[in-house]
Amino acid sequence: MSGSPSIDALCFARTIHGIPTTMAFLLRTLGLLPLPVLYAMGRIVAFVAFDIMHWHRQLAAANIARSFPEKSDAERASILRNAYVNLGRTFAEAVWGWRADGHALAQRVVIDNRELINRFITERKSVVLLSAHFCNWEWLVLAACAELGIPISPLYKPLRVSSVDDYVHDARARFGGRPIALDNLLYELTFRAGEPRAFAMLADQTPARDAPKHWRRFLNQDTAFYAGLGMIARYLDAPVIFVAMRRVSRGVYSAHLHLIAEPPYDDDPEARIVDGYATLLEAEIRRTPADFLWVHRKWKYPKPAEEAAASD
Repeated sequence: MSGSPSIDALCFARTIHGIPTTMAFLLRTLGLLPLPVLYAMGRIVAFVAFDIMHWHRQLAAANIARSFPEKSDAERASILRNAYVNLGRTFAEAVWGWRADGHALAQRVVIDNRELINRFITERKSVVLLSAHFCNWEWLVLAACAELGIPISPLYKPLRVSSVDDYVHDARARFGGRPIALDNLLYELTFRAGEPRAFAMLADQTPARDAPKHWRRFLNQDTAFYAGLGMIARYLDAPVIFVAMRRVSRGVYSAHLHLIAEPPYDDDPEARIVDGYATLLEAEIRRTPADFLWVHRKWKYPKPAEEAAASD
């Protein structure tokens, strides 16, 4: 898109300041390849991860078994294998998408009811967008930045490899996005609250054991979700929207916006927001379970006994 800094320029600026760029250079080079070639590489990645290295395979299988006890062993095995196939595709698409222009992304991710968010843009209100590690979350962030007509700040956990984190950060910022590390969220809310924008979060991540959290049943098990979504919504006086992404065909997706809550907030909307988000996300996972990222540790620890007893 015209007026947007190129990813090459941003990465070069970081390079001259001495930041290691080996991994970023590799990703940038791979991004030059045509998408069909990257898909072939993605199939190899999926095969190696699933059949040779068994990368997180036991964890993913256990997550699926607990989530779908009603399914047969063969059905769960099919979900597991297809989840790795989709993960390989997501890897290929993410590498391509970090260099793609806004027009190319808009052709591959169609947000089918943008009028919902247009109302809040017209009113100059900030919005909170919630999604998950489902389908292709990287394309979803990029397409939203390119299409929605409002500055978007994706909230993220910095990656361990600094050069890769820098590259991904710059890629997400190309279309006016302003990624915010979770540790900096309070500062951004305090000093930039008057700037209408969208705060986007993959809210299926698991909070640290000692962090505030909201417990609820999700996919047949007690599950911890981040606490604080209600506080953010009230502080910004912002509506909360769930973004449901669906795979239409290989490399083509649709996204639909679901309003979870909107001001005025007369009470604490925390439980209403988390429950609404979890209900909508579970419905999407049950519809196409292989599109969920089963290899991440969503259930890192059990619900404390005293809280479990109190909820019975």
